[in-house]
Amino acid sequence: MNAEFLAVLEYWEKEKGIPKDRLLNAVQEALLAAAKKAVGPARELRVSIDSKSGDIKAYAKLMVADKVLSKHDQISVFDARRAGFPDAKQGDEVEIEVTPAGFGRIAAQYAKQALMQQVRRAEKELIFAEFKDRVGDIVSGTVRRFERSDVVLDLGKFEALMPNRERVPTEEYQIGERIRCYVKDVEQTPRGPEIILSRADPQFVLKLFRLEVSEIADGTIDVKAIAREPGFRTKLAVYSRDSKVDPVGACVGLRGQRVKNIVRELNNEKVDIIPWSPEVKTFIANALAPARLKTFQLDEVNRRVYIRCAADQLSLAIGKRGQNTRLTERISGWRITIEPEADVVSGFANKVEHAVQEFAGIPGISPDHARALVNAGFHSVEDLAQVDLADLQAIPEIGDAAGNLVEAARGELARRNAGGNGTPA
Repeated sequence: MNAEFLAVLEYWEKEKGIPKDRLLNAVQEALLAAAKKAVGPARELRVSIDSKSGDIKAYAKLMVADKVLSKHDQISVFDARRAGFPDAKQGDEVEIEVTPAGFGRIAAQYAKQALMQQVRRAEKELIFAEFKDRVGDIVSGTVRRFERSDVVLDLGKFEALMPNRERVPTEEYQIGERIRCYVKDVEQTPRGPEIILSRADPQFVLKLFRLEVSEIADGTIDVKAIAREPGFRTKLAVYSRDSKVDPVGACVGLRGQRVKNIVRELNNEKVDIIPWSPEVKTFIANALAPARLKTFQLDEVNRRVYIRCAADQLSLAIGKRGQNTRLTERISGWRITIEPEADVVSGFANKVEHAVQEFAGIPGISPDHARALVNAGFHSVEDLAQVDLADLQAIPEIGDAAGNLVEAARGELARRNAGGNGTPA
């Protein structure tokens, strides 16, 4: 047992970087508890472990007495002298070995428990020490297991957690699969430090660009803003400090190789690289490209911009489920309203009214909310049923009613499907 015990200590020291002395002290404390249980209420009991041989011995301090009244506290003069104290006399205090028979088996059980507790505690401390300065880095890990919808990844020495909220909704992970993630945080939990990873955070995309595009890493190109809908689309606004460097071209790379590498890592998520401009109109026009816009009207006080475009450009500018406009709002910080040109307003107005009436005909959706949804780019019940709740809540005219509207849309879809052919009965 002794040789095995020492081998375990050396293994943990090499494998986890936990000092052998620290493990030894933890085990000694556990063995002391075991000795108290095996020996009984001995006076000033202590346990010693020989760091070379691994021998475990228990010692107690006893008072030398002519007549022993308590064997746990006293020892006779004769026994004290026989135990190696030839000058012992009444009233002296001597330390005697009191290792009980069979103590090795009990000690082994306690030592194992203490060792594992200490290793877990030390691992958690090492996690915090190593990763507290690595927040913002990208790491590679192997999918180890799933805890409900959360993913636990093996990073080598440590395990990390990718919560469901940090997963990309379009991605499915398999046990044993190796993936790259962004270190979002190191949280202190009741169970100790926990590494929080993310693949959905916009900073993950930004970090990929920093690694792939040397001009961003060295500061030649600034990333002014980023907005992302994980799994679907990202918009990145870039600006070059050097007039000779094209920021968009540098990010795209020769034959598009740089951005292709990033898109491949993002599982074909669409990435728009936009030239940043201090001029709001120019910047928003760049962000909404390739849609061709006609006129801009800025409301500086409320930070709103009203845009008119040709009817055939409207859906392109708004994007699927309002995605293009929504990401442009996030990246620019301005609320955007896009309308068709005046010469096609009447025809467009009929389509708008039809869409408003369709939404208003759904139980739980008021006419005001129906109009707000259509103005925000939602043109069908399917669009509303699939929208991200946070995006819907961001529309001022909707706010806290967002959850009820989504539930109403999903209920309507369920009724239509139940009625057959996916159309109203």
